[in-house]
Amino acid sequence: MTESPIRLDLFDNPDFDRGASRLTEALWIVVQACLFSTWLPGSKWRRALLRAFGAKIGNGVVIKPHVSIKFPWRLSVGDHSWLGERVWIDNLADVKIGAHSCLSQGAYLCTGSHDWSDVKFALVTRSIEIGDGCWVGARASIAPGAQLGNGAIIAMNALGRGNVDENVIVKASGEVVLRPIYSNDDG
Repeated sequence: MTESPIRLDLFDNPDFDRGASRLTEALWIVVQACLFSTWLPGSKWRRALLRAFGAKIGNGVVIKPHVSIKFPWRLSVGDHSWLGERVWIDNLADVKIGAHSCLSQGAYLCTGSHDWSDVKFALVTRSIEIGDGCWVGARASIAPGAQLGNGAIIAMNALGRGNVDENVIVKASGEVVLRPIYSNDDG
């Protein structure tokens, strides 16, 4: 049998900065499990909890039940954005969500991965930035380092990665198409 190219017994993460003290992280884990990520309705108190743990949360942000956030102190959400049920923000690095953006049910934002070419399987983190007026569809995933331009749409079950231009739609097939822009003007 050949030796594995990855040795998980050698994994070490000494340079990773969690962004807050172990006590703050432990308190967040308890608060998230007992209150925040539950079936209880309401956005106002969820916004207050996130702010208490260092998140920058805009006005009118809607946060549905069962949302999970790894490190609130690494989260910024613009005014009137929505976080749908079971959204998971796995933010080992900063995540910035612009104003009027929607993350639909089960969307997953992932800022961490591993260097598969390193025998020690080193942790690699990269921030995510989602522009204003974006929509991340149900069960869509956003990869580490992704930057979505204003008005971009990541369709249901699609993957948003790299730089996604403004006003495009990324389909589940990976096809990228120009988003039709509709005017609110009747004339």
